[in-house]
Amino acid sequence: MAFYPLQIAGLVLGFFGMIGTLATTLLPQWRVSAFIGSNIIIFERLWEGLWMNCIQQARVTLQCKFYTSLLALPPVVEASRALMCVAGALSLVALLIGICGMKQIQCTGSSDRVKAYLLGTSGVLFILTGVFVLIPVSWTANIIIRDFYNPNIHVAQKRELGAALFLGWATAAVLFIAGGLLCGYCCCNRKKRRHRYPAPPCPGPRRDNHKKVVVPSKASTSYV
Repeated sequence: MAFYPLQIAGLVLGFFGMIGTLATTLLPQWRVSAFIGSNIIIFERLWEGLWMNCIQQARVTLQCKFYTSLLALPPVVEASRALMCVAGALSLVALLIGICGMKQIQCTGSSDRVKAYLLGTSGVLFILTGVFVLIPVSWTANIIIRDFYNPNIHVAQKRELGAALFLGWATAAVLFIAGGLLCGYCCCNRKKRRHRYPAPPCPGPRRDNHKKVVVPSKASTSYV
């Protein structure tokens, strides 16, 4: 296939996007709080994620604890959990469908048209995964920035953007690129097939090649 590199690049980026989605979901550095003393030394740092919070003291000891109560979580954390879990499942399904659409895989037959549609479906799912990753990451970042500049919130309660949010933005970009490459492969393959097989010309009036044989009728003879 002439556009085979698009397929390989899209699946490779989709695999990295799936890994980034899982890492963003599991990392606790969504919200980071730094407590600065009079000596400009960070004595304690609090990490808050979707599943646990961690406390790092003097950059030596790290203690993490899973959330014990689901009802005590803020709505943004509950919604982010659901969206990131859906994103992880979609990225896995998209990768499996894309692998089934590869040329070397024979389980889906040898039809190039079917494989192109499978890769197009995989691309759409990767783009949808990027949307599901982008929504909770941007939503959390918006709340952090809004609270950071709110004078009514105490300094110790303010949070900063964690590394997981930046990883989530990068992952969403990779997923969008992967989905775009796979969808582009599908469209290019369809255009190539149209140019290869032009439409047949419209049939003209049919000509009858069989000559009509006229049998002369016998003249009637009268006898007197």
